Amino acid sequence: MRGSRRLRFARGWRIARVLLSTQYAYMLEYRAEIALWALSGVLPLIMLGVWSGSEAAGGLGLSPERLSRYFLSAFVVRQFTIVWLVHVFEEDALQGRLSPYLLQPLHPLWRYLASHLSEQATRLPFVVLIMAIFFLFQPAAFWLPTPGGFLLAVVAIHLAFLLRFLLQTVITMLCFWTERAAALERLLLIPYLFLSGLVAPLEAFPEGVRAFALLTPFPAMLSFPAQLLAGEPVDLAGGLITIGVWAALLLPLALWLWQAGLRRYSAMGA
Repeated sequence: MRGSRRLRFARGWRIARVLLSTQYAYMLEYRAEIALWALSGVLPLIMLGVWSGSEAAGGLGLSPERLSRYFLSAFVVRQFTIVWLVHVFEEDALQGRLSPYLLQPLHPLWRYLASHLSEQATRLPFVVLIMAIFFLFQPAAFWLPTPGGFLLAVVAIHLAFLLRFLLQTVITMLCFWTERAAALERLLLIPYLFLSGLVAPLEAFPEGVRAFALLTPFPAMLSFPAQLLAGEPVDLAGGLITIGVWAALLLPLALWLWQAGLRRYSAMGA
């Protein structure tokens, strides 16, 4: 029994290694496009400029140093939690590329997950370059997180990415019923921008709005890991529990929609 588990683990690790290396090589072909994607994610830095020139920040007790650390951390978190599953899945379904994926022994979602992780690895040098340029013009904003805080932030960023991947997987499964699932995802982007802490720290919102935001998964996708990275006091257990609860709700829903969608997809193919 123990030998069988070891063989399954070795086989799974070999598949994961090959899949990640293949997807990474594929992503390297799109370095210029990924650089543009990284540049397109500078909204937190733009919001830093907006808040730095606002008198409201001082009234809320948000110092320039704290704003710089938070929004730069939000920039980093957003760069590594971007999910574009619905767009590529919708295109694959419409153009017939999904069918051969379904014939392979590997679940197609693992292929898409590996693509996202490989794209993140390709994006890393451009994120570091953008941060270096930022610190070059804003040397007073430079800081280094503690090793423990940095490791916790890295874990939280990956968990936030997985949560966002699950949420978009649920929306992506609607591609089996409609050709406009990507439009629904764009509608979800609106509450994400305002409730995740991307355009403003959550403490800048009125109490009622902040309480409502914390009932959604969006703060766990950005504000929670950004605060950890910035070294701000944060409810670590509460943030991890929030991610776990939402993941426990979204995962079975995504799996159910996948099975229901496959039955519909097979019927249409027949």
